[in-house]
Amino acid sequence: MSTLTEVASGYRAGRTLPLRVELVRQLKRRRTLVMGAVLALLPFVLLIAFAVGGDPGGRNDQVTLMDTATASGANFAAVNLFVSAGFLLVIPVALFCGDTVASEASWSSLRYLLAAPVPRARLLWSKLVVALGLSLAAMVLLPLVALAVGTAAYGWGPLEIPTGGALDTGTAAQRLLVAVGYVFVSQLVTAGLAFWLSTRTDAPLGAVGGAVGLTIVGNVLDAVTALGHWRDFLPAHWQFAWADAVQPHPEWAGMIQGSVISVTYALVLFALAFRGFARKDVVS
Repeated sequence: MSTLTEVASGYRAGRTLPLRVELVRQLKRRRTLVMGAVLALLPFVLLIAFAVGGDPGGRNDQVTLMDTATASGANFAAVNLFVSAGFLLVIPVALFCGDTVASEASWSSLRYLLAAPVPRARLLWSKLVVALGLSLAAMVLLPLVALAVGTAAYGWGPLEIPTGGALDTGTAAQRLLVAVGYVFVSQLVTAGLAFWLSTRTDAPLGAVGGAVGLTIVGNVLDAVTALGHWRDFLPAHWQFAWADAVQPHPEWAGMIQGSVISVTYALVLFALAFRGFARKDVVS
C-alpha cells in the first residue's frame, strides 16, 4: 500500500509543464509563424490597395471610418482593426486554442504528457494560458504593424473621427489600446469553443473549423433582424462595440454588455472543457 502512495522525490505537480516550456513549444510551430506573418502582411496589402485604387472617399456624402484610412497612421491602424475584427482575428484565436490539445492527441503524445506525470488540470491550464497569450499577441501585432506602416505612409497625426472632430495622438493611442482589449475579450467565446472542442476530438482541424463555423453561425444569426432583442444575447451582436471608444465622447455601455456576455459564455465553455477532460479516457 505504501508503494502506491509514494511520491517521487522532488516531484511537484505545480512545476510540471511550465508555461515557458509550453510557450517555446508553441512559438516554434510552423502554424504560429505563418499566422504571425499573415497578420503582419495585412497592413501592407491594404497600403498597396489604397495606392492602386486611390484614396477612399465618402459615398453619398456619408463618411465612414474606412474613408479616413489615409488621414494618419492612427486612422490606418483603426481601419485595419475594423476590417479584421469580424473574421480574420477569429482565425488565430480558433487556431491557437483549438489546436493546442487536439494536436497532442493526433501526434499520440497526449498520453505520454499525462504519464510524465502532468496533472490533467495543470496540462489544460498551461495550454490555455499560452493559447490565450498568443491570441492576444496576434491582436496586438496587427494594429502595431498597421500603426507603423500607416505612420510611414501617411504621417503621424491625430485620429480623425468620421462624424467630425479628432483625437490627439496620445488619446488616440489609449483608445486604440482599449479597442484591442475589447476585441480580445469579445473573442473569448471563440477561444472557449475552440478549447472545448480541442478536448473532445483528436482532430485539430475539426476543433479549429468547428469554432470558426460556430462563430460564423453566430454572425449569421445576428443578421436576422426578426430575432429582435434575442440578438442582444449573441456575442456577435457586440463585436464592433469597440468603435464607441474611438469617438470624441466614448460610450461604454455596449462594450460593458458585450464583455459580460462574452466572458459568461467563455467561462462556461472553459469549465466544460476542464470537466470533460478530467473524465476523458485518453488513449492517444
